[in-house]
Amino acid sequence: MASPLVGESSDATFDTDVLQSPIPVLVDFWAEWCGPCRALAPTIDQLATEYQGKLKVYKVNVDHNPNSPAKYGVRGIPTLILVKGGQVEERVVGALPKQEIQKLIDKHL
Repeated sequence: MASPLVGESSDATFDTDVLQSPIPVLVDFWAEWCGPCRALAPTIDQLATEYQGKLKVYKVNVDHNPNSPAKYGVRGIPTLILVKGGQVEERVVGALPKQEIQKLIDKHL
C-alpha cells in the first residue's frame, strides 16, 4: 500500500508542489506499466517516512502528465530528481538501491 506521505503531483500542480516547496523534494517520474517503477515504489514509501518533515516526496505519472517529464528531460523511467529551492540538484535513472538514494538525499539536507 502506498504511503500517505507520498503525494501525487501533476503538470497542473508541479510548480506549487515541487518548485515552490520550502524543503527539498524528491520526485519519482513513473508509469503503471513500468516494472522497475513498481519495484521502486516500496523504497519511495520508506524514504518518505524516514525523511518526514525534512523532505517531501511526490510521484508524477508520466502517462497522465507529459509536460513535467518533458520539461525536465525525462527519457527513461523510473527517473528520480531531487529539487531544492526550485532547482534540480540530483537526477538518477533506474531503480537504485535505497542506500544510494539516501546518499543523494543526504547531500542536500
